[in-house]
Amino acid sequence: MTNRKVKSGTIDVKAVLAEDGEFLRALARAALQEVLEAEMTEALSAEKGERTAGRLGYRSGYYDRTLITRVGKLELRVPQDRAGRFSTELFERYQRSERALVAALAEMYVQGVSTRKVKAITEELCGHSFAGPPRSARSTSGWMPAWRNLPAARWPKPSPI
Repeated sequence: MTNRKVKSGTIDVKAVLAEDGEFLRALARAALQEVLEAEMTEALSAEKGERTAGRLGYRSGYYDRTLITRVGKLELRVPQDRAGRFSTELFERYQRSERALVAALAEMYVQGVSTRKVKAITEELCGHSFAGPPRSARSTSGWMPAWRNLPAARWPKPSPI
């Protein structure tokens, strides 16, 4: 096994990342925020505050959006335009991969993998845990199928007023 010596004056990237786990998350957040701003500038054909004849619209503030990534949850400020036509491609790509993840998890469940193992795999892949179904959904599992299969002759009749 060889020992690597770090030259003085250089940064040991692994050591920096090991010390500060938030560094990578902050870096990803800053990069994605810049992507969102660039997409808005491209959609409007003008920089923020720029006055041009070819401008296609105007900015109208931001809304907050959480993006779940491998490095954790990122809180992003998504720019809006006055006409409401701006739609970022960043979340569309994420939603496609999310649908693929959901399909894979559903397939694991259908193949008989226990829900505990599916939850553990999901936490490992996504970096955080997901809540189970709401209590109201769990409580309907007993009577809902019986109610749904009730013959029409046994349906309750509306009372005249």
